[in-house]
Amino acid sequence: MGILLIHNIGLLATPLGNSARRGADQGTIQLRKNAWVLMNDGVIVGVGDGPLPDLSGYFVPMLDAKGHLATPGLVDAHTHLVFGGWRQNELAQKLHGATYLDILAQGGGILSTVTATRQATEEELFEKARAALDEMMFMGVTTAEAKSGYGLDMETELKQLRVIRRLGEEHPLDVAATFLGGHAVPAEYKNDREGYLRLVCREVIPAVAGEKLATFCDVFCESGVFSAPESRRILEAGKRYGLIPKIHADEIEPIGGSQLTEVVGAISAEHLIVCPPDGIAAMARAGTVACCLPATSFYLGSTYAPARDMVNAGVAVAMASDFNPGSCPSLNLQFVMNLGCLKYKLTPEEVLTAVTLNGAAAIGMADKVGSVEVGKQGDLVIWDAPDLDYICYRMGSNLAKTVVKKGEIVKNAV
Repeated sequence: MGILLIHNIGLLATPLGNSARRGADQGTIQLRKNAWVLMNDGVIVGVGDGPLPDLSGYFVPMLDAKGHLATPGLVDAHTHLVFGGWRQNELAQKLHGATYLDILAQGGGILSTVTATRQATEEELFEKARAALDEMMFMGVTTAEAKSGYGLDMETELKQLRVIRRLGEEHPLDVAATFLGGHAVPAEYKNDREGYLRLVCREVIPAVAGEKLATFCDVFCESGVFSAPESRRILEAGKRYGLIPKIHADEIEPIGGSQLTEVVGAISAEHLIVCPPDGIAAMARAGTVACCLPATSFYLGSTYAPARDMVNAGVAVAMASDFNPGSCPSLNLQFVMNLGCLKYKLTPEEVLTAVTLNGAAAIGMADKVGSVEVGKQGDLVIWDAPDLDYICYRMGSNLAKTVVKKGEIVKNAV
């Protein structure tokens, strides 16, 4: 990493700060016209507008933004990146009315991906996930979260997490790791839920922590999956081993997942499609980031999370792709931004914060990424767009032209 000056930025749009923005502050962003950003050794060391800084006597590589919009690199704070196989065979079932939980109860859904992931080698999983990260990066994502949860046994959960660690070491993107052993009860424990809970809490979580394979512990709190008391048990076990709680909550039925955020101190709650008012209030009190996943609602044909109500109630809202082979086989965070405006009724400014600074806060990285300001990583996107409204308005085209990660140009099409 060396020095890089991006200049001739027509408009630089960014939230500011080292923590999640909530309430009216979520829509407060800084706009600079005719801006420039100076990076050195991967870190932003100067941001300004108008005349360029005096760098006489130094050889400084320069990138001309050609008057385009620039923003922070996008943060995809919820993905199921590492998995074997796909699930296109479920499309016909869905077209004939089968629900997500119907398919799961028949041994499909998550459980079919578990079989494919157990059968895949670590190298096969790595190559597939690396290609997905490349695609995400080319569309403007510079930081991503990735969950396990398609192993549901000791060997495969650790295999997934080792792949995630390797991706973070070898790919330009930063990758945050989440343990999701509480994703479903595997077939071999169908008649022994208590046995599986003991396995996760007493054996797998200590092993994950022992190898330092994850930062977070997540659980799918949902009817037919894990109850709120069972979810709390898994998250509390994770906390005992230093794993920060996250929770899949209120995706299909509101069974207490969003309220549990306050009890366990969850850093984020995910999905929240049917989140009730008392769940929103609990998240506001807890300071939990609501990580909403509108592309999943779109794919499943379900309702959309009450994100507007969350913002109004003072909850910090992030948005992410939920890339996975079953309920959201898309990693297009630009489409998520479109849906944030069209379905959540968030403003473009609120949407930008949701996929940058608040996404970073949902994975504990708001002090490093998510905004363009001195001291943060040099992660930026130059867009084929004149302003922020344009990238929220256009659909179906990849408008990310240049992507800069830690001060290095990883994609350039300006």
